[in-house]
This record gives sequence, structure tokens and C-alpha cells, in this order.
Amino acid sequence: MNTATVERGGGDIHRLATHKAMLRLLPLMCAIYFLSFIDRTNVALAKTALATDLGISASAYGLGAGIFFLGYALLEIPSNLAAHRVGPRSWIARIAVTWGGLSTAMMFVQGELSFYTLRVLLGIAEAGLFPALMYLVTLWFAPKDRAVAVGWIYTAPSIALIVGNPLGAGLMQLGGVGGLKGWQWMFLLEGLPTIALGMVLFLKLPNRPSEVKWLSAEEAQALETQAVADTHGHAELTTSDWLAALKRPTTVLIALIYFLNQVAFVGLYFFTPSIVAQMHVKSPLLVGVLSSSVGVGFLLGVLTLPRIHRRVRNDCGLLGVLTGGVVISACAFMASRNQTTQIALLAVTGFFAGGILPSYWAVAMKRLQGVQAAAGLAFINTIGLLGGFAGPYLFGLAETLTGRSDSGFKFIVGASVLGLLLIPLLAKAIRAAERPIPGALEASRS
Repeated sequence: MNTATVERGGGDIHRLATHKAMLRLLPLMCAIYFLSFIDRTNVALAKTALATDLGISASAYGLGAGIFFLGYALLEIPSNLAAHRVGPRSWIARIAVTWGGLSTAMMFVQGELSFYTLRVLLGIAEAGLFPALMYLVTLWFAPKDRAVAVGWIYTAPSIALIVGNPLGAGLMQLGGVGGLKGWQWMFLLEGLPTIALGMVLFLKLPNRPSEVKWLSAEEAQALETQAVADTHGHAELTTSDWLAALKRPTTVLIALIYFLNQVAFVGLYFFTPSIVAQMHVKSPLLVGVLSSSVGVGFLLGVLTLPRIHRRVRNDCGLLGVLTGGVVISACAFMASRNQTTQIALLAVTGFFAGGILPSYWAVAMKRLQGVQAAAGLAFINTIGLLGGFAGPYLFGLAETLTGRSDSGFKFIVGASVLGLLLIPLLAKAIRAAERPIPGALEASRS
């Protein structure tokens, strides 16, 4: 048998194993991320009720919505290093159970102080979930498959934005049943399923290909071999090297660009129900349905753009085009006065601002592996979470100053333009990192 035949056979084994892994792992990963987004964003639907029942102002709501990300960011890197040490399965299950309990406890909010406190605790409990999922991707999937895998994971929050708003609005219609307000029923019935899923994950989510029986030994080996090799061909690194991941210019620049994206995108989806309500939509259920337009655009983006990315060699060129799309769609929204057009432009903005997310992670994962992936991906997510804090807070301040929720679109444009300016610097850093070190080739041959 010649070498080409062997390589072709090995490629077939890896493709089959990748297909099996996606079918087995991605539904579980999507399920937990779906619930995390439901539990994270249902507070947007409660905004008006919290103001009416508890006197929580728009600026206080914006601070409480964003402070979740501040609590999340505090423990992001330590949490993902713990996932590396104890295994993603146990750690993700622990995260799910604790945050599910705290999400349920949101039904006991009494005022601004308890609102802030529970939102901070909720962020701390959920810290490390997303980078742990991304770390799991680096253990199972080759670099060329990661954008698609992450794209599938991102269908979970996009679907949560589509169904979460109508679902939450429907649950709020239970107000008065059992002496509870509608928002209390929403927090209760959307928090308990997370605890149950955490228990399922502990039993069903594997850490590595070598642990499962549904892969042959050859398939498991093919997955692990392809997953641990990055573009430079390094083996998995030791714990003593993890700080190096945080010092790389590529890691820092991706984190800053992601921060600016999250200022724009998180601010958008937390305030979309308020933006729609100010279009003179009176029915809470209709507000929920129309608000799902951002989720529809987000879903279309994460289903189509990663597949385009798989065929594009210029990572930064694609990031620039997609970021430019955010700028154009946001400017078009501000210029439009037609409500139907504005709803459509909410979807288009969600398409670009959300659909770009798998590409950020695919670019980062190409340059991180092992414990460096655990630390570096957590660092990027930490910086992004600070953007997730800043976005709703800035949107809340803008609404307080102007009286209009859609005034926050100026921050979408500003943050996206800054991100666009950073992308050429990222391209330069990537080229520098991939440039051969003089004398290294000769040394490796000697």
C-alpha cells in the first residue's frame, strides 16, 4: 500500500470520527449553552416589571444586567485552569448546578441591592462555562473543523434569543398564580432545568476521545492526534507555560477586538425588547416575538459564516468584512424611520455581530493548545465579558440621558469602528508569529 493510500485512509478515519464526535458532543454542549443564555438574558424581559414592582430604574437595570459579566470575569481564568486540571466534564457539570440554583433565586429579588448581588453571584457561578466548552473543542477537533464546531455551539444562544423572549413572555403570563409575579415564575421555571442538565452532563459528557466506547481505537487516536497539533506543530504544553499564552500579541489583540464586539452585541440583545417596545408595540408577547429578530439573524450568521470561513484563507480579511457589516447595518438602523425596516435591520446586525463570533474563536484556537488553550481562551473570554458588562451599562446610560433605548446604537457603531481599526494590527501580529525564526530550520536539521 503506498503512502498516498495510507494518508487517504487516515483522512477517512478522521472525518468519520469527527462526524461521530459532533453528533455525540455538540447536542450536550449546545443544550447547556442554550440554558445559560436563557438564564442570562431573561432579565431583559423582566426589565419593565422590575421597574414597576421594585422601582429598579433603567440605569440600575443596565448596571445589574452588565454586572453579571463583571462577576463572571473575576474567576474566568482560574475556572478554566480548574477545568484543565479536573476535566471539563466535572467542571461544566458543577457550573451548571450552581448557576441553575442562583438563576432560580432571582425570583427573590427585592430591590436594587439584591438585584446587583444575585447578578454578581450568577456571573461568578457561571464563570468558565464558555471557555471550558471551547477548551473541550480543542481536545476533540482539528483546527480546520473548529469554526464549524463552534458555529454549531453558537446556534444555542441564537435559538435562545429566538425562543427565549416568547417563552419568557409566556411564562410571565402566569403572574398571580400561587401568589407569585410573572417575572418570578419566569426565573423559577427557567432556572430549574439547568440543575437537571448539570447532572446529565456529569454522567454523559466525556473529556477526551480515548475515554469513550463509541469510537474505535483508531478513530480516538486520529482525533487526539489532529486536535493537539496547532499550526506550528507543537506538542501539548506543560502547566508552567500557561502564562505565555496571555503575553502573545495575537491573544491580546483578539481579546480587544472581542471586547469591542461584546460591547456592541451584548448591549444590543439586552436592550432589544425595550427598543421594540418603544416602537409602540403594546403586547408583551408581541414584543417577545419581534425581539427574536436579533436571534434569527444571529442563527443565520453562525450557520453560514463558519462554513464560509472554512474556505477562506485570509482570517483577518474575513473579520474585517464582517465587522464592516456591523457598522453598515447599525448606521442603516439609525437612519431608518420605518419600523418594519428597523426590525429587519436588527436581524441583519445580529447576523454580522453574532455570526462573527465563531471566527474569533477559530482564529484564537489555531494558536493555542493544551493548558495554553485553557488559559488563553479564558483570558479572551474574560476581556470579552468586560465588554459584556460595558455594553448594557452604556446602553442604560444612553436611555437614561435620552429617554430612548435605541440611542445605544451609537455605541454599536463606535465599538465596531474601533474593532475594525484593530484588525490590521492583528493581521500584522499573526504574520510576525508565523514568520520562521532565523536559524531555527537549520538548527532543527542538525
